[in-house]
Amino acid sequence: MQRPFQTIGIIGKPSDAGITDTITRVCAYLLSENYRVFVAENSAKFVQNLSVKVCEVSKLGECCDVVIALGGDGTFLAAARAIVAHNVPLIGVNLGRLGFLVDISPSALPETLAAMLAGNFTEELRYLLRAKIVRNEQVIHEETAVNEVAIHRWITPSMIEIITKVDGIFLNSQRSDGLIIATPTGSTAYSLSAGGAILYPSLPALILVPLNPHTLSNRPIVIHDSAEIEIRFCQNKQINALVTCDHIEIPDVLISDKILIKKEPLPIRILHPIGHDFFEILRNKLNWSH
Repeated sequence: MQRPFQTIGIIGKPSDAGITDTITRVCAYLLSENYRVFVAENSAKFVQNLSVKVCEVSKLGECCDVVIALGGDGTFLAAARAIVAHNVPLIGVNLGRLGFLVDISPSALPETLAAMLAGNFTEELRYLLRAKIVRNEQVIHEETAVNEVAIHRWITPSMIEIITKVDGIFLNSQRSDGLIIATPTGSTAYSLSAGGAILYPSLPALILVPLNPHTLSNRPIVIHDSAEIEIRFCQNKQINALVTCDHIEIPDVLISDKILIKKEPLPIRILHPIGHDFFEILRNKLNWSH
């Protein structure tokens, strides 16, 4: 029977030499099993004494049948954004600390990986967000986010004043340090630390979480993920704001700009080992029931 995957992409945390042993072991195993292996160019320096093909991160989705992210959730997010347009599944190996998305332990390699590459896995779809910065009716910047889009006050001691609309309908105005718009994936990240609810990963929902609102009655709200969210600033004094998409910064957003946020049409396909349990991950990562 033909294997479901023939060509494997590898991406690791480019700033962490601590991945050397694991990325070398994974590549050695894959090559011994006659897989074609492409390693992201910013991670290839950590592969020791092996002849692997090197590929730009942005090209991995074009070259590979599946991509393996070695690192923490940040590495996984970067890999997801790089390959989402190519409908290529993603596997996460956890070399970080918390790791809600990367669920294979290095101690379980290569057995777990071998089983998954043979077709023994469960697949989950997670949707991304796309943020557009609109200035003078022109889109001047676009960025995708797996976890969240966040609007922050920046280089100012004052709160920012923003108006939020959902599908063109006024939701509220608020004075706060900012606003987080999170996917179910991001509901266990920045949104959670700001007091947002945890959303089950398959829910077709988004959560809007204010950051330190001036009015304590301004609470997180969950909406359908098909909605388009529009953010405008309503103060008179010119200040700069900062918009972040996961950890990518879009600085110098003006109060005259409009921010539009909508779900990306294509999901990222995440592969988990058989027996993957989201509630078990929550118990382990958040120390529930201990």
